[in-house]
Amino acid sequence: MVIFIAAAFKLLATFTYISAVFRTIMSTPILNDNTIRSQKKQTMIQELKNNYGNQFELELLEEISRVATFLEAPEGQNLIKTGQVIKNMPLLLSGSIKIMRPDAQGDELLLYYLEKGETCAMTMTCCLGHTKSEIHAVTETPVKLLMVPVGKMEEWSGKYKTWRNFVINSYHSRMMELLESIDNIAFNNMDLRLENYIKEKIQVINSKHLHTTHQEVASDLHTSRVVISRLLKKMENNGVIKLHRSFIEVL
Repeated sequence: MVIFIAAAFKLLATFTYISAVFRTIMSTPILNDNTIRSQKKQTMIQELKNNYGNQFELELLEEISRVATFLEAPEGQNLIKTGQVIKNMPLLLSGSIKIMRPDAQGDELLLYYLEKGETCAMTMTCCLGHTKSEIHAVTETPVKLLMVPVGKMEEWSGKYKTWRNFVINSYHSRMMELLESIDNIAFNNMDLRLENYIKEKIQVINSKHLHTTHQEVASDLHTSRVVISRLLKKMENNGVIKLHRSFIEVL
């Protein structure tokens, strides 16, 4: 009898718990697909306003939100490979992307970084010219971005003056960065190139701790790991940086 009563109380407690859970579920509003899509659209429009609101009118922002594909990518992920046919151009919402140019041997040279509110001029050139990519784009940090279909680029250039200005300004900014890269290679020794590289990188990632290897730095600067290790040690002796096992600390 005692066992029976205990089992009855246990069953009653279980029933009470299930009833409470059921009432909670029934009182929770169910979001249908249209509601979820509407919330995602509003989030995307807000992200666009935050990053491009000072460049585009609301009508263009809403049109971008309708046709663009939202993507998230972790650090170190390939976004564009050399020889790839490009069907979309990126609009960066957060994070940073490293743009590199490979040579015939497969080594790569860092050209420039993309940050939020920007796009890649070389990608636009490939889109408009219907040519394959000649650059390699890889995420420097985790990123959020929108991929805009290539067909919209020409349409918006005729429809929105703000879009035309954005494209022209993007070309100008990337051209100036390419000229700086050329000047850096042609006129600066490796010591100064390395210093400029570190300064730019800490600005892009917004941290004085560079979690990278000597080989990765050497690859970005198109030189050998031995040279980079020697120059980094020299910078450490001069009190500019401190070398750790897994990262470089800028002092």
